[in-house]
Amino acid sequence: MNRVKEKFGNEISSKTLINLDIPDDYGYMDDDLIEILKARVADHIEVP
Repeated sequence: MNRVKEKFGNEISSKTLINLDIPDDYGYMDDDLIEILKARVADHIEVP
């Protein structure tokens, strides 16, 4: 999160950042990753 704040400080100063805590161990469009993303994001927004 600190790297994001350092890079985009002014642009995100009034925004809420949410860490989904997903390790970078998945390939592009990995089915397991998609399911994890849907589950974690659904806590914060409506997922279709």
